[in-house]
Amino acid sequence: MSSVMEDPTLERHFKGHKDAVTCADFNPNRKQLASVSVDKSLMIWNLAPKARAFRYVGHQDVVTGVQFSPSGNLVATSSKDRTVRLWTPSMKGESTVFKAHTATVRSVAFSHDGQRLVTASDDKSVKVWSVHRQCFIYSLNQHTNWVRCARFSPDGRLIASCGDDRTVRLWDTSTKHCINCFTDYRESATFVGFNSSGTCIASSGADSTLKIWDLRTNKLIQHYQVHSAGINSFSFHPSNNYLISGSSDSTVKILDLLEGRLIYTLHGHKGAVITVAFSRAGDLFASGGADGQVLMWRTNFDTKSYQDILRQHSRRSSPDPPPHVTDIHPRGPHLHRPQPTAIQVCSVSPNVIYKYASSRVGGWMGDESTSRARTTVWSQTGDGGGGRGRREEEERGQTHPLEVLSGHPSSLDSTLRHIVQQLDILTQTVSVLEERLTLTEDKLKECLLNQSQLLKDVLSSEERQRTESEETDGSPVHFT
Repeated sequence: MSSVMEDPTLERHFKGHKDAVTCADFNPNRKQLASVSVDKSLMIWNLAPKARAFRYVGHQDVVTGVQFSPSGNLVATSSKDRTVRLWTPSMKGESTVFKAHTATVRSVAFSHDGQRLVTASDDKSVKVWSVHRQCFIYSLNQHTNWVRCARFSPDGRLIASCGDDRTVRLWDTSTKHCINCFTDYRESATFVGFNSSGTCIASSGADSTLKIWDLRTNKLIQHYQVHSAGINSFSFHPSNNYLISGSSDSTVKILDLLEGRLIYTLHGHKGAVITVAFSRAGDLFASGGADGQVLMWRTNFDTKSYQDILRQHSRRSSPDPPPHVTDIHPRGPHLHRPQPTAIQVCSVSPNVIYKYASSRVGGWMGDESTSRARTTVWSQTGDGGGGRGRREEEERGQTHPLEVLSGHPSSLDSTLRHIVQQLDILTQTVSVLEERLTLTEDKLKECLLNQSQLLKDVLSSEERQRTESEETDGSPVHFT
C-alpha cells in the first residue's frame, strides 16, 4: 500500500494569532477554517485565495475550543472565562453567551443534528445545551477531576468524555447514566472522539498513548505509542482508515488504522502541537500549536482505492464489507524516533479584520482592518521534497521490487491466494485467543476482588473479637 501513497503537502500557512493556537475546525462548506487561541480571540480564515480573515473578540480569557455547526452557519467556542459563546461567522459576527459552568470550559462540540452542544469543564462536569433555545439542559457529574474533552456520537445517543481522573466515560443521553468507564491510563486522558460510523472511540493521554476501543464489545482493539510526549489532540479521517495526532513533542503523526502502523511524521511547528483536525471531506487537515501558527495540509495519502484490498481480503474476520478499524485486532505499539529534519515555513500575514463584541445585546465596539497582503508559503525539507512530509518507513530492507517470471502467473496467483487464506485463519485464531484471554483476565480480577473482600471480613471479625476480649478483661470484678 505504501508504494501507491502520495505524501501530504503543506498547502497554506495562516498567521494572525498573537499566542498559542488551542483548537481548529473546518467549516463543512469547505470555504473556511476556524481557530482559537490563548490570545482570547476567534479567527475565521477564508480558504479562497487573497480572501480576508476575520478576528472575533469577546471572551475574557483563553479560548480553549471551537467547532462549526453541521450546517456551517454557527461557530461555538469555549473559554477559561467559564462561558460558551455561539457566533455567527459573518461581518456582523454576533455572539450569544451561555453560562452554567463554575470553572474553565475545556471543550465544546455540536451534536450531529446541530440541535445540542456538549461541554467539558474543570468543575468536573459535562453539560449539554440546547442550541435553539440557547439554554442549559442537563449535567453529567461522575468525573472526579477536571474534564478535558466531551463529544457526541454520530447518532447522538452517546457522549464520550475524558479527564484528569484518568478515565474515559461513556454516557447514555436518554437515561443520563454512565454506561461504561475505561480506566487504563497512567496519566490524564486528554482527548476523546468517535469514528464516523460510531462503532469505535479513540482516546489519547498525557502518557503519549493513543487507544481505540470497539463499543460493540467494549474491547481495546488498537494501542499506539508513537509520540515521545503527551498527545493533545487527534482526528479520524472520514473513511475511518487513518488518524492524525498532535503532540507536545512538536510533531504531527499520521496512522494507517488498516495496517496498524505509523506512516508519516510531520515537522512544521516550533513547540507543542496542540490541535489537529481533518476537513469533513478528508482532503485537507489543519494543525495548530504553541508557536501561534495554523498550518493547512493537503492529505494526498487517502486517494488509494480500497476495492482491491477488499478483493484480497474477502474472508476477513469481520463480515462488514467496508474495511474499517473494527477489522483490526490489537497490535503492539510501534516506537519511532523523531525525524531530524523539519519543514521550515515563512509567510506574510494574511488580511485580518478585527471585530469586538461583548455579547449579542452589547453590539460592536468598532473594527479595524490591516493592509492587504497575499499569503505566501515557502517550505523546505532536508531531501528537497517541496513541503512533503517525510515518511516513516518501518521496513527499510525492502528496497527492491518483487520480480515475477511471466511464465508461471497461475502458480503464483494460487500461492498468493493460499497465503491470504492462511492469514485469515491465523487472524481468526488470534481473535479467539484474545477473547479467551480477556475472559480469563476478568475471572482473575473477580477472584482477586472476592479474596480481598474475604480477607477484609476476616480481619474485621478478628478485630471485633479482640476488642470484645479487651473490654471483658478490663471490666471490674465484684466479690460477694
